[in-house]
Amino acid sequence: MPPRSPYDDLVHPRTVKKPAPQVEAEKDLVVEDPSSGFVGAVVRCEKDVVHLEDRFGRVKGYPLGPGFWVDGRPVVLVRPKHAAPSGPLRSASGSLYVENARARVARAGRIYVEGKHDAELVEKVWGHDLRIEGVVVEPLHGVDDLPAIVRDFRPMRGRRLGVLVDHLVTGSKESRIAEQITGEHALVVGHPFIDIWQAVKPSVVGITAWPVVPKGEDWKTGVCRRLGWEDDAGYVWAQRILARVSSFTDLEPALLGRVEELIDFVTTD
Repeated sequence: MPPRSPYDDLVHPRTVKKPAPQVEAEKDLVVEDPSSGFVGAVVRCEKDVVHLEDRFGRVKGYPLGPGFWVDGRPVVLVRPKHAAPSGPLRSASGSLYVENARARVARAGRIYVEGKHDAELVEKVWGHDLRIEGVVVEPLHGVDDLPAIVRDFRPMRGRRLGVLVDHLVTGSKESRIAEQITGEHALVVGHPFIDIWQAVKPSVVGITAWPVVPKGEDWKTGVCRRLGWEDDAGYVWAQRILARVSSFTDLEPALLGRVEELIDFVTTD
């Protein structure tokens, strides 16, 4: 055997494989998963998962880390490092964020909203405020049930009741019920939207306007059909609408004012 040369273990610099650079998974960054060929823009990034949406509206979740391409080059996706705010922290509703605050014991007062989606949207934007104030939000299962709920609740001083109703217009059945119930310790307010989906600004969900659905056709079904979205209202709400909402700026002013009014009402002793 010939003696080993000290040059035997040398490697030419061009043959050394460089580690893939780390790239922060910022919203709207276009990423490719080369193993499946799926290409999509980042719509949100959780603790260990990044969610990508392709041009057909399909959303897929992938573990953060290596194995992605950006601009045709391999990268390691990591969570974004958000810059520390220079001013006071703000909650999603725009109020001052109270750090390390424990949730207040729930008040006797309550806010009712018309449906599960309404409750989830209110929680996402006003959740911090509600916990600080000790206000519980519960979903209604139809305005027709409201008179019975009010009778059972028995609003009084220190026990106020606020109700948010969809599409509250003058002369409607809902408006007549609201007039019967509203008093010193109970307040019913409404927004002009057919459904709470409409209270989210169209641009937030990537459309120019919410479709017009003829009267008599189920509104959510009609919206999904006209936009080419999935025939699953729960999935559409969770993935295409609520997931895109990050703060009060994503909502229409006509909803913001009504929710703030109810929170003020039920927290007034």
